[in-house]
Amino acid sequence: MRVGFIGLGMMGRPMALHLLRSGNQLAVWARRPEASGPLLAAGAVRCATAADVARRSEVVFTMVTGGADVEHVALAADGLVEGFAAGSILVDMSTIAPEKARSLARRLSARGIEMLDAPVSGGEQGAIAATLAIMVGGPAAVLERVRPLFEVLGKTIVHVGDHGAGQVAKACNQMVMVGAIQAVAEALHFGRAAGADPARVRQALAGGSAGSRALEVMGARMVERNFAAGVEARLHDKDYAVVLAEAHRLGVPLPVSAAVCQQLNALMAKGWGHLDTAVLLRILESVGSGR
Repeated sequence: MRVGFIGLGMMGRPMALHLLRSGNQLAVWARRPEASGPLLAAGAVRCATAADVARRSEVVFTMVTGGADVEHVALAADGLVEGFAAGSILVDMSTIAPEKARSLARRLSARGIEMLDAPVSGGEQGAIAATLAIMVGGPAAVLERVRPLFEVLGKTIVHVGDHGAGQVAKACNQMVMVGAIQAVAEALHFGRAAGADPARVRQALAGGSAGSRALEVMGARMVERNFAAGVEARLHDKDYAVVLAEAHRLGVPLPVSAAVCQQLNALMAKGWGHLDTAVLLRILESVGSGR
């Protein structure tokens, strides 16, 4: 297929490479030209604008930071909408508010353009290994048109429902995942305060019902004091703002998520947004210490 990709960060770049290496024609645009270097070397075409990407593509993937970024890429002057032919598809794999996804889908539909919201879980390693979980919102018939491309990127593809439903599922994913990271931080912090070796506590928990991916990966980072970013904490802070805003709109109480959001706010206030979310441990340690 003729495919476009916009958003060549730590996840977008390996995803775009998979699409290119699986035999698709690939057009790219990046705000930072150097981000497209590995793709150009592999045969991708660099475009001057998002509209040029759309002119060359049947399907364009976006993998950018937030809803305003998706909206700008799609609808601004020289945006995708200026280049798309009727019947083209925008697949947004960013994590944005469900209502923003629905609004974008409505506006694109008025121009004869299809859209799927298809956020992912699995992080940079999942993007590199092509093992992402893809949560899809939008028409089932449109999903079937792009399913071969999704199968290049991930192992699990679930059609959650209509427009916005993929983003609802991603919000739920972030609630469970970051909530678990906070729980691991609290357990290891409590263990140390009570006189136990956090490494031994983690080892003990891993063999029982508390064993989890969060304990395995993030717990190891906490024990090793390795807070170099896997996924930058600022992105989880952004995602939790989406979760809490949507909960407020719906009148749904999320007491645990609200508490985790406050810990992320504290983390951002410390200037630690570019560190890994495992740094939630340091927020607990800083309470009462003045650090």
